Amino acid sequence: MTGKETGGCLCGKVRFTTSGPLRDVIFCHCSQCRRQSGLYSAATSVGADALDLVGGESLTWFAASEFARRGFCATCGTILFWKPNDDARYAILAGSFDRPECLHPGYHICTEGRPEYYQINDGLPQYAADGPDVTTAAG
Repeated sequence: MTGKETGGCLCGKVRFTTSGPLRDVIFCHCSQCRRQSGLYSAATSVGADALDLVGGESLTWFAASEFARRGFCATCGTILFWKPNDDARYAILAGSFDRPECLHPGYHICTEGRPEYYQINDGLPQYAADGPDVTTAAG
């Protein structure tokens, strides 16, 4: 999707605006995403130069690995970002957009970490570890 899209956390202290194209949503089933979100994460991605943050002082960053950090609101705990240390892009959690219908599904990654209590039956491509053009700490 192209154009400007907005979003933010549950309490409204952190807001963002994206400009330009957003990557298709990637669904990550790794153990880190499961532990942080309760199931799996669904995120798009945008270059750092295409992300405008308001309330960034309310963000808390957690280094879940040596590879990347996870950003969330220090007040309400909303998970907002996943940021690779050596890449000028931000993964933005799909549910944090004001208009999530602006996003399109892409594929599933790290499916070897999927718990057995749910199935993936949406017909999207699935990758056991990293997917095309995506490198994670799990890969």
